[in-house]
Amino acid sequence: MNHLKALLVKFVVIALVLFIVLTLIFKVPFMDTLWISLATTILAYLLGDLGIFKMAGRPDEFTKRNGLAAVADLLLSFLVIWLMARSLTGDDDSMFWPAALSALAITGGEWLFFHKFVDREVFNRPGQDLAGERSRR
Repeated sequence: MNHLKALLVKFVVIALVLFIVLTLIFKVPFMDTLWISLATTILAYLLGDLGIFKMAGRPDEFTKRNGLAAVADLLLSFLVIWLMARSLTGDDDSMFWPAALSALAITGGEWLFFHKFVDREVFNRPGQDLAGERSRR
């Protein structure tokens, strides 16, 4: 159940960022934005959160795991958004910067909040709370 909650939170954040950047600013059709959001969510959760973030260090090495996972999130998000946006819109040239801006915004949220949430709610590690302070479980 915790994976479902984490996936839902991740999807909402990614979909909101992509809706603002791709649909509102760059006029990408809403359904294309939803498909890109879904693909980015699933791939980033499986590879970035369950793979790299969980395995990149010991449970007490949050900063190391968070940093490595954030870099992976940036690269993965950018590639998925850019390639899917190019494919779905047929616009090969103008999707680079929207994808880069979206990936930066998504990565910021992952680095600041989502990895702490996943550590606490999915991996059941005390880690840091969302304010960045060490919790004392």
